[in-house]
Amino acid sequence: MKKFNFPLNTVLNYKDQVLDNLKSEHAQIVDKMVRQEQKVEELSDRRNDACTRFKAEIGKGIAVNMMKEYETYITFMQKKIITEQGVLQKLQRKEEQKREEVVEARKEVVSIEKLKEKKLLQYNKEVLRSEELFIDEFVSNTTSVHGSR
Repeated sequence: MKKFNFPLNTVLNYKDQVLDNLKSEHAQIVDKMVRQEQKVEELSDRRNDACTRFKAEIGKGIAVNMMKEYETYITFMQKKIITEQGVLQKLQRKEEQKREEVVEARKEVVSIEKLKEKKLLQYNKEVLRSEELFIDEFVSNTTSVHGSR
């Protein structure tokens, strides 16, 4: 009997490639997200440090122009944090969308793989049946040849 051939092998290989590409893209987005989270965290820390220094300076007595500089810096940092949080939210939405694409691609690959397994099982049953028929014929032919002597 001929070797097992799954007609959708090229489709399966293509879907596997697509899945690998999507996983890679997803990993890159997750990496960007982590770096963006660190950036927001760093900006927040810098703002909090400035607030702490500002409060300490006020306790000691501070010149009006220095107060204005602190307030300007703290306001600037707050705006920057908000901007960077917006970038982070966009990345989070992008990551979620890419994750959904990965899940869908994985479902497609799994369904084709299950079909391949099913076809291979059918093929193996067919091979077994064919071998059993061959053995039965061989035994019956051998018996009839030996029986006619």
